Amino acid sequence: MLTPLLRSHSAPEETPVMTDALFRPPVVTRISDLIGCTPLFELARADNGARLLLKLEMYNPTGSAKIRMARQMVIDAEERGELRPGGHIIESTSGNTGLGLAVVAAERGYRFTAVVDNHAAVDKLRGMRAMGTELVYVVEDGSEELNTAAREELAEDMARGRDNTFFTEQHNNPSNAVGYHPVGREIAQALDNRVDVFIGAVGTGGGLCGTALELRKHVPEVTVVGVEPKGSIAFGPPAHDYYQSGTGTPEGATLGLLVDFDLIDEGVKVGDVEAFATARVVARRTGLLIGGSAGGVVHEALTRLTTLPPDAVVVAFVNDGGEKYMDTVFNDDWMNARHLLDDAVEADIDETLTKLRRP
Repeated sequence: MLTPLLRSHSAPEETPVMTDALFRPPVVTRISDLIGCTPLFELARADNGARLLLKLEMYNPTGSAKIRMARQMVIDAEERGELRPGGHIIESTSGNTGLGLAVVAAERGYRFTAVVDNHAAVDKLRGMRAMGTELVYVVEDGSEELNTAAREELAEDMARGRDNTFFTEQHNNPSNAVGYHPVGREIAQALDNRVDVFIGAVGTGGGLCGTALELRKHVPEVTVVGVEPKGSIAFGPPAHDYYQSGTGTPEGATLGLLVDFDLIDEGVKVGDVEAFATARVVARRTGLLIGGSAGGVVHEALTRLTTLPPDAVVVAFVNDGGEKYMDTVFNDDWMNARHLLDDAVEADIDETLTKLRRP
């Protein structure tokens, strides 16, 4: 087990849920009612029967898991009286959380301001704006540098002292992790509690740790593996810039309180080159588009699949789809300009996946 550095706040009581975690009503009246019940896709199978299943969260509205916690943060703020009709939501975001909050704000009648930087994928920013979000850039010079700390400081300052204004503060909001509890139930029910390894990206910590906390109620012995980009500091130095968006803890940013090291058995780092190469190979071999940070998770899962016991089941948490990364991860010019395109790495991953794919 990793030594805990920071412990999460105790989560508020959760709204009762249906016994069937995979139930979705046939007709809904709000887009957020379509959250959840996302499918599992078998990407690979080793000769000994060990399987790699992807939890495809791009089948949520906005194409990302983060709408789960966006809705939960707003609902809990309403219940505490911190948001009232006509209120204002403010968040620092690299895109997917902002898209989720944009949906929830639109359907519940709130104003939403997203504090962003140019590290975010352009299509995420366009999507937020299309849903009525006000975008405030923490830097205006076009720099692609990740400015997490500056974004959060500005978002907090904008919300301070304003009536009926709520800074969702995703990195330290316990409702973030609560929003992912249903993922743990969905995985456990779909697989009859037969899960050996659960692997996911570590950003705010809510997705990995919130899911793992609930999953361990059903599968106590599951091994939980956290993945962050090389350059992120959750699992230690060295710190440097990275291009995987929506994940990791860059130098200068404070590790979120939702990263609970008591729930993480192993912490690993995957570089941008390997993460993006994996996303590109998966697209070519299967027709499935996954995001860049999800590529890092899948890369680590593929690497360890053949080392696992016979018939082991690995579930990789795929946070979002690749459609928002056509201008970056899937654009050769963008990749080459940043020295991220490596034909040899892609060839190695292609060979590995080819061997592990089953008809």
